[in-house]
Amino acid sequence: MTKKEIVLKIADETKFKQVVVKKVVHRVFDVMLGSLLRGEKIEIRNFGVFKVKKRKPRIGRNPRTNQPVPVPERKTVVFKPGLEMKQKIK
Repeated sequence: MTKKEIVLKIADETKFKQVVVKKVVHRVFDVMLGSLLRGEKIEIRNFGVFKVKKRKPRIGRNPRTNQPVPVPERKTVVFKPGLEMKQKIK
């Protein structure tokens, strides 16, 4: 599902104008991104938790040459689904 599809679905269900819904959805994503950039976790009850995790540096392997390649430390966003989401997806 794309952001546009989310906006269309919310606009259809709430009868708000698409322009207004698009601004709200975009702002929600901006706020979430800002929080993650500051290293904060985002906890949405019954949905899940987003947080930034540091990955340790390691030695990888080039698949073509099979030579070791150093992979530097990096940050990535991880998501852990909440209990309600887990139950509904089963």
